[in-house]
Amino acid sequence: MWIQVRTMDGSETHRVDSLSKLTKVDELRLKISELFKVEPDVQRLFYRGKQMEDGHTIFDYNVGLNDIVQLLVRQKVDVVKGKDKEAELSDSDSGCGSTRSESDKNSTHGEAEAQTAGTSATTNTTELVDPGFGSYKINELVDARDLNMGAWFEAQILNVTKSTMAPKAEAADAQPAEEEILYQVKYEDYPENGLVQLLAKDVRPRARTVYQWHQLEPMMVVMVNFNPDDPKERGYWYDAEIQKKRETRTVKEIYAKILLGDAGDSLNDCRIMFLTEIYKIEEVGSLDETPAGSESPLKRSNGPECKHCKDNPKKNCQWCNCHVCGIKQDPDKQLLCDECDMAYHIYCLNPPLTSIPDDEDWYCPGCHNDASEVVLAGEKLKESKKKSKMASASSTSQRDWGKGMACVGRTTQCTIVPSNHYGPIPSVPVGSLWKFRVQVSESGVHRPHVAGIHGRSNDGAFSLVLAGGYEDDVDDGNEFTYTGSGGRDLSGNKRTAEQSCDQTLTHMNRALALNCNVPVNDKNGADAKNWKAGKPVRVVRSCKGRKHSKYSPEEGNRYDGIYKIAKYWPAKGKSGFLVWRYLLKRDDEEPAPWTRDGKDRVKKLGLTIQYPAGYQEKEKEKENKNVADESSETPSKSKRKRKSQSSESPKSSPTKTPKKIKLEMYKLTREQKTFIKNDKQNKKLWDEAMESLSLGPKFLNKVEEVFLCICCQEVVFQPITTECQHNVCRECLQRSFKADVHTCPACRYDLGKNYSMNINKPLQDILIQFFPGYSSGR
Repeated sequence: MWIQVRTMDGSETHRVDSLSKLTKVDELRLKISELFKVEPDVQRLFYRGKQMEDGHTIFDYNVGLNDIVQLLVRQKVDVVKGKDKEAELSDSDSGCGSTRSESDKNSTHGEAEAQTAGTSATTNTTELVDPGFGSYKINELVDARDLNMGAWFEAQILNVTKSTMAPKAEAADAQPAEEEILYQVKYEDYPENGLVQLLAKDVRPRARTVYQWHQLEPMMVVMVNFNPDDPKERGYWYDAEIQKKRETRTVKEIYAKILLGDAGDSLNDCRIMFLTEIYKIEEVGSLDETPAGSESPLKRSNGPECKHCKDNPKKNCQWCNCHVCGIKQDPDKQLLCDECDMAYHIYCLNPPLTSIPDDEDWYCPGCHNDASEVVLAGEKLKESKKKSKMASASSTSQRDWGKGMACVGRTTQCTIVPSNHYGPIPSVPVGSLWKFRVQVSESGVHRPHVAGIHGRSNDGAFSLVLAGGYEDDVDDGNEFTYTGSGGRDLSGNKRTAEQSCDQTLTHMNRALALNCNVPVNDKNGADAKNWKAGKPVRVVRSCKGRKHSKYSPEEGNRYDGIYKIAKYWPAKGKSGFLVWRYLLKRDDEEPAPWTRDGKDRVKKLGLTIQYPAGYQEKEKEKENKNVADESSETPSKSKRKRKSQSSESPKSSPTKTPKKIKLEMYKLTREQKTFIKNDKQNKKLWDEAMESLSLGPKFLNKVEEVFLCICCQEVVFQPITTECQHNVCRECLQRSFKADVHTCPACRYDLGKNYSMNINKPLQDILIQFFPGYSSGR
């Protein structure tokens, strides 16, 4: 595997190759010193905030494939002042930890007071005071909008002021300064928010009138209770425009557009659950006949603060009260953890506390860090509890599985078809060859990195790898007998082992059985009624099976086409334990790659082994370096070699350059040609794509590139071809319009607010022809 090393200022980056999970940090330093010309003793390496120390492997720091390690070069100092400098450096490092600002901290006593104030909300009957201006009086009960959520809450006006707005200077006939009225309100259910200053448009009379069912009509704007996160639960109060009203003998339904404030944001087709609590929106001056200071006849209820207990005072809850006992009592004796925000009674802690501590920060036992486990600046990395229990912690084996490529993560992912796709992968012909298993995973042919079977026990198997790992496997090319998985003890971090117990028809073994065209029989197995009618399985042969089978490739991993299961049965294996065996037969129109026709087709398609990006260049550099090292160490040998080469007969015929083989063109069916011809809107793009027909299967890569959605960076689905000749997914364009962006995502051409999004059906049909199954992945 390889990683990238970058200097702190980002000025220099190099790729370090030939690494594995077992590579020590001190070995990494030597490789870095060759690339950056920096001595190992002045290197400071950082990965995800941790300083990498000698004696540990890169696995200890979870460094993955192509991850970036940062390099800081220490400044060389005098020997006398070295200790002082290191002390200063240590102090500066130790001060880099994250701290909570004062505004982030929650005072325990403050929360207790807020809870007491919230529970003791009483009816306010103070006399109204007319300020002499504005539409509302001091102490009047109103509905006030929350500017962040757009919801309305019950509030009381505590003060009314005026604010002077400066006139526009550029106007020729400048008007005098305008006065704007500001209302200072206090939310009844949230007194901890204090006084909130709002404009007149965000304040209105308290809602009092509840609509009856027969009074509700489409297009009416009302106030409803709605929860955007969970529409079936009670939420907050929003303005809504009724879109549809439906009534049957047993069901009454109302669908509305929820209005989320003045910004124009809205949620369409929202079903209103609480039909008996739909309020009329009162206008200014409509409540003049109401007695002064009187409260709303009905107290509206908002959604519960706690989603677990629904604010039920009789129900114990460990989420909104003490996380240990859950009993809703003694809020003044609760401590709030500054990390997880959970509350704890001081007498429920272990050991219990007698009083509230004076410390500004307090952490519960689960969040409290043991000081002995904290790695200070310059200290060695302490072994984590998780990795100390792994078999590799006590193993003395230095075996490097897969040259560091056995467990690396994918750098790309196949999105052209979903992971549960049966059958061939578009643009991947039979005979395709990859150096590493991770590349097979990236292509979508076989998704797991290590496992031999990819499937689901309730659906079926999608692909398998034939690597000769089981002693009972028999490979005859067009058909082979495959041994199921399981029955081996892989503890101790072993990748393979001998059979040690019976296999069962569960998990991946059952998934393979489901592909057979016959009901599953987990006792005796079964023969397919019509084996060609079974579900297809993609088969990959690995070079590891070369010692058992002549049909395996000499290098890498090769896709050999579609096979189907003819029968499966339990049998006693060579180890003496029960194994499940499967007979698979080839059912693919493309010739097998080991046949003469298959080899010719591989040549015509120009299929060669695929390497990771930059892999071959690095290998060549390594070879050249080894040759240079050998020549510098043994000059006499190199001279003899040159002499022997020069002594060859000059009459020897020069080496012939290999003849270029003309690649087979990609053949379009008559139906595909018709779809392309009908897509007149994209004629220019199709002309560009058709120039790549001579590249064979790579033609599909060109189609994928030409018809890529600029928003989601995938092949367009339900494509909208705009007036400016760009193709965008319908869902992506709708998302753009919801954000009030009515332009083409590619060129910003103005499409207009009322643009009709008509799907380009000929383009959709031809893309489904080229990439069967990609629509189900979208």
